[in-house]
Amino acid sequence: MNDTTHTIRIRPGNVADAPAVLDMLDAAVVWMNDRGNTEQWGTMPYSRRPGGVARVERYLTENTPFIAESDGVPVGALVLDSGPSPQMPIAPAGEPERYVRLLVSDRRHAGRGIGAALLAHAAEETRRAGVELLRVDCWAGGGGELVAFYQRNGFTPTERFLSGEWPGQVLARRVD
Repeated sequence: MNDTTHTIRIRPGNVADAPAVLDMLDAAVVWMNDRGNTEQWGTMPYSRRPGGVARVERYLTENTPFIAESDGVPVGALVLDSGPSPQMPIAPAGEPERYVRLLVSDRRHAGRGIGAALLAHAAEETRRAGVELLRVDCWAGGGGELVAFYQRNGFTPTERFLSGEWPGQVLARRVD
């Protein structure tokens, strides 16, 4: 459904948003699994993974979170940091950067440009901070749809990596 009658507002997030973010993550796992994708995020709901709830709470308190809302209801989340997760085999950029640590949207609102709006907001926040580089990593498996999504939003693939058996792609966007 491509419903554009509801505007998307992006606001700073906080730990009180954890239940909504976890609901979005859990629903994303179901949505992916229903389409045969069990490799990207596995099959276990994010909220039941060991450390899943704590990770989301850390994202919302230790990083820079943003929540997309439609009619006051959370429909997407973005978390920015100053670099890639130390748990991922990704080298720092060698220059100041902002890094998308989490991007998720409510699948019930798919097709409304929520992810694109959050990425545009990330670029603006990066620019506002006086930083020129915005990076993200994503799953590079399947047919490459997620990599293509980031490319449509102004990112260019840089290096590929493996985290165990999980194929990943780092993408970068200059925001000068």
